[in-house]
Amino acid sequence: MVISNGVICDINGEKKADIRIENGVVVEIGNNLEDDTIIDAKGGYILPSLVDTNISLKDNTLNAKNIKKISKTAKEGGVGLVVLKPDTTPAIDNEVVLEYAQKSLAQLEGAQIELMLNATDSEGKLSNIAILLKEGAITPYMSTVAKNDVALKIAEYVLMYGVTLFCKAEDNSLKNSGVMLESSMSSKLGLAGIPELSEVLHVSRMIEIARHYKIKILFKAIASPRSIELIAQAKKEGVDVSCEVSINHLLISNEACDGFNTTAKLNPPLATKEDILKLQQALKDGKIDILTTLHQPSSPVNKEVAFFDANYGSEALALALPLYYTKLVKTGLLSMEELLKLTVANPAAAIGKEMGTIEVGKAGDLVLFNPEKSFVVENSQSLFDKEELFGEMTSL
Repeated sequence: MVISNGVICDINGEKKADIRIENGVVVEIGNNLEDDTIIDAKGGYILPSLVDTNISLKDNTLNAKNIKKISKTAKEGGVGLVVLKPDTTPAIDNEVVLEYAQKSLAQLEGAQIELMLNATDSEGKLSNIAILLKEGAITPYMSTVAKNDVALKIAEYVLMYGVTLFCKAEDNSLKNSGVMLESSMSSKLGLAGIPELSEVLHVSRMIEIARHYKIKILFKAIASPRSIELIAQAKKEGVDVSCEVSINHLLISNEACDGFNTTAKLNPPLATKEDILKLQQALKDGKIDILTTLHQPSSPVNKEVAFFDANYGSEALALALPLYYTKLVKTGLLSMEELLKLTVANPAAAIGKEMGTIEVGKAGDLVLFNPEKSFVVENSQSLFDKEELFGEMTSL
């Protein structure tokens, strides 16, 4: 198969060329290539499939049906590799559940799926990290609700196995008492707020653990500009830490919660308008390493309830590439090359994979993307419902 008349774009830049793919591998890149099967890209982009390392299953329930659904949804959004969060029901914190989840990965019809392990069990005790890594879990995940002694033991395992620790910075006592960011909007709605310090304090704590043990930590779904500044400063000091931010938190403020809109009830909570501008500036300044859709789908029965009782999360995975392109590239916040670093190369590197380039000999998990075509989002559980997005996709 040859894709002709396209613009090949990866983390190294753009070039007009034809590309030949055989048995899922790029075998030739050049001009005027011939083949029995030729797809005319009509001047559109030929891109590497995206990677998203912060995806939840529907209602956070671990079963084969939900895994297969996520795989299909990811492919619709131009995402070729997904890493599932392990704090599911049941949680991936023991060999039995890991094996059950792995069996569900057979014969997926969409994106490839990798599994994280929950570094602690339901009682806050250390899970068998060594065994779970050996059995195929790709990296450990921890919430900073873990006590100090447990967090230090997790750090020792991360050092021993040379993996990246995926870390959700939150405070248990504060998280359990609030449902949105503590702000004028939470006061207006009469809802208990989660202070920004809930995240910031634990980012500081984990930076010092990373510094002491010389381990890699990726902070998941950071929402506070202050957290990003702490991480950026730690990087300058030689600490191997990085941060991920969701597209939701870059674009939508906590004012979306007005009217008790449960679609805007996210974890972490949406930031203020002022903080969104700071997050966007951090993106421009290269202080954000990874982007995620933070896809957290829920059944309507778990969303169409009182705000306090509603599940956290909204849907964005099926919109991933058009959403990133429309909101970040088309607006000039990022170049396409920069976007691919944040959505392919960097998240892949966090799980020990090298992706983001289109070269002869590399896997041809590619997407044909036409930025001239647009569509209107029709999904009441998306924060981007009724918006026009640009980008028509074909998986190659």
